[in-house]
Amino acid sequence: METKHIPLGNIENNRLVNIVRVLFGAVCIAIAVFWMIFNLNSVINSGTIWITILFLAGFGFYLIWAGFGKAERFIEIGNYKIALKKYIFRQPIIMDARETDKIQLYPLKIIFLLKSGKKVLLRLGTMYYESNETIKDEIAKYAEENKITTEVFQEEI
Repeated sequence: METKHIPLGNIENNRLVNIVRVLFGAVCIAIAVFWMIFNLNSVINSGTIWITILFLAGFGFYLIWAGFGKAERFIEIGNYKIALKKYIFRQPIIMDARETDKIQLYPLKIIFLLKSGKKVLLRLGTMYYESNETIKDEIAKYAEENKITTEVFQEEI
């Protein structure tokens, strides 16, 4: 089985979009620095401008992070492991097939029960239903190939 890389959500991997993200991020950070330097006297008197500066700097950092491809959320299903990146600022969770006890498949979530007693929850969205089905099918194949118990639950939505 080859490694399958499935994005969690809609990801634009267009080079032009990434360049625009980095440019807008740099502009946001530049504006935040400009406001901090040139409005220093009014910054001391007003707390709301600090909130604006922090928001612009944080949003600019996020845009640059996304422009370099670091903010992608994904699941990679390989021969003997699954790499799950649910959060944009954290490292992916690596689950080895030997450490996985059971996989529970629900319509909008997947629960990985590890032999250590830890649960890893993957919530699926309602916007990209086709990718949800692809993820569930690939995880079912992975579980079958690695002899992992799989339970499929039907919930009333």
